[in-house]
Amino acid sequence: MPARITAEPLTAAAFAPFGDVLEVTESYDKLINAGMCERYNDRAQLDFGPGGRAGISIFRAQPRSLPYTLDLLERHPEGSQAFVSMSQAPWMVIVAPDEDGHPGVPRAFLCAPGQAVNFHRGTWHGVLTPLAEPGLFAVIDRIGDTANLEEVTLDPPILIVS
Repeated sequence: MPARITAEPLTAAAFAPFGDVLEVTESYDKLINAGMCERYNDRAQLDFGPGGRAGISIFRAQPRSLPYTLDLLERHPEGSQAFVSMSQAPWMVIVAPDEDGHPGVPRAFLCAPGQAVNFHRGTWHGVLTPLAEPGLFAVIDRIGDTANLEEVTLDPPILIVS
């Protein structure tokens, strides 16, 4: 029987050790566009490292379901990475603390409609995990000539339940 973790709702406080939650909060920073638009300013600590630049890519990921078998974690040592859902479909984000260069015990978060995340540089995380179609995301991350990906296969895998 694999180890099990229970997915929890995504909150800024719970996710803070791993990155930023991008969402509308109770108070906005300022009104713009002749008072017709609330601006929630500077919500993520984007980091593209030396020799890198910001890039926006579009990812289409196949939907998964719960329970979900987590068998792969990755991290980006040279820059941050943001996942921004381009639909209102449910999705899950998985993260793990770093323990001496290896992922620690993962945590799974269920994202509400309108929530996005930005992983801080070097944060262990799961792959894009949409829980329904279309699995379409804008991904903002580092573009550069050097390797910016480390992957770890989990053996044994971990079962994530709701």
